[in-house]
Amino acid sequence: MLMAHYQCGSCHAIPEVAAARGQDGPPLAAFGRRSYIAGHLPNRPETLARWILDPAALVPDTPMPAMGVSPADASDMAAFLLALE
Repeated sequence: MLMAHYQCGSCHAIPEVAAARGQDGPPLAAFGRRSYIAGHLPNRPETLARWILDPAALVPDTPMPAMGVSPADASDMAAFLLALE
């Protein structure tokens, strides 16, 4: 599971990801129903993948760090998150 590999659960609570109980970032349950990413960006697959790759490039003052995710992994992670209803 990519979300575990990149340690997303250290900051976020994520359904279906064992030990992903972080509380520093918002919980990611029902992410597919959200209209916006980080309260600023339209929640679309390509935008979410770009956000996962380099959050500060899209929202400069975001506390979310770039985690060294590859473009292919970012696309897969975006698909997983968008499927969370």
